[in-house]
Amino acid sequence: MLHNDTKPDRSTTSPTSGARERRSQMRWTIVGFSALGLTIAYLDRAALAVALPFMSEEFDIGPAIQGVLLSSFFWTYALFQIPSGWLLDRFGPRVIYPIAVGWWSIWTALTALSTGVASTIVFRLGLGIGEAPVQPANVKVVSRWFPRRERAFASSLFDMGQQIGTALSIPVVTALAVFAGWRFAFLLIGAVGVLWVIGWLAVYRAPEKHKRVNAAELEYINSDQGEMVAAAATAEKKPWRQLLRNNQVWALMFGYVFRSLAGAFFLTWYPSYLLNDRGMSKEEFGLVGAIPAVIAIGSTILGGIVSDRLLASGKVSAGAARKIPIIAGLVLSACIGFSPFVESNLLVMIVLTVSSAAHSFAGAAILSLPAEVAESRDTVGSVAGFQNFGSQLGNLVSPIAIGLFLTFSDNSYVGPLVFAALSCLISASIYAFWVRIKPVVALADVEPTLPGGQPSSSERNPS
Repeated sequence: MLHNDTKPDRSTTSPTSGARERRSQMRWTIVGFSALGLTIAYLDRAALAVALPFMSEEFDIGPAIQGVLLSSFFWTYALFQIPSGWLLDRFGPRVIYPIAVGWWSIWTALTALSTGVASTIVFRLGLGIGEAPVQPANVKVVSRWFPRRERAFASSLFDMGQQIGTALSIPVVTALAVFAGWRFAFLLIGAVGVLWVIGWLAVYRAPEKHKRVNAAELEYINSDQGEMVAAAATAEKKPWRQLLRNNQVWALMFGYVFRSLAGAFFLTWYPSYLLNDRGMSKEEFGLVGAIPAVIAIGSTILGGIVSDRLLASGKVSAGAARKIPIIAGLVLSACIGFSPFVESNLLVMIVLTVSSAAHSFAGAAILSLPAEVAESRDTVGSVAGFQNFGSQLGNLVSPIAIGLFLTFSDNSYVGPLVFAALSCLISASIYAFWVRIKPVVALADVEPTLPGGQPSSSERNPS
């Protein structure tokens, strides 16, 4: 690690020429591919929610069965989270990630062949298996490619893929379903993943093996994670099942369970709520339905920047730097509970947009947590798998519960949306009082750079 008293240069000296070497910026390209992968994943998974009003007319599907359909993706998605994390730690994201994208793209396209509820569920189960590695893979990539001081921001960059994918699904799938039929929509978006696989295999390598990563960038990536590097080099391999004895793994899991109980609404019942309960036309929904997801893109990035800036300031602990955006975002997101009591559709869209944006504001810091609590780099993927398993438990329960509630409450959304608000507050409490972040022992006295090689405005000092 560097411990210079003077402000360092963003370069290193070449051992052969003595010249100063400007740091390469390949890590930003890598996280861009991760963001694109998540965008495709969310476009594929959110397509059913958008297409469901069209499919329900053709197949005559009631609310309770619609809830089962919307939940079915999460059955296998949740089940395969933990083994996906282990596979990523074992074989790495270069191998597992493209296999996953290719697999889920096939099952998305196959959804066009649905003949009813049973076949749709089968195709959604296949989609869930393929998409299970996506978030653990992105967390693993960021932990390997970014120093600790940039991880929340980097996580926000890939995490905005879920908002972009969700936002795109609304106008894209709606337009395709209206003008070409919902079956064509699944065929077209299923084909997109193949292009991503080709690009990933061409671009991705581990940073120490990448030809476009110079010594300066590699040194910078490792500059403030000496403990994890050393742990990865010296620790004995432990079965991933031992993570079940780790109190913090359970904390991350349950924190995400309750966060997802609220967030799953936007992935599943949100289109039906606006179309059926709020009386929007399909054309109106196609125009304004994507607004919460679009605004959430910016809030996701902002949450990552705020967390990293707090960590870099040295004025708060590492735990506070990660927890402040999480707790603030989740508490504000609880405003979703007011939406059933608002009569104006304009005000409803404002409430839902604020809730979605606040929910996303917490996301980047949450996604940086597996690397903060893992014992070494070798277990980051597994910890992320456990965390995302919790997320999918919430995603699995939420749409079924809403569907059943609508069936037995004369299609009232009051109960589901109030419960979503309470879930946000419970999640905030778990992150506040249960999750513990390892302190920063030492940060390299160098300035991080934003994409394009420009340094940030704040000094990076030990905290």
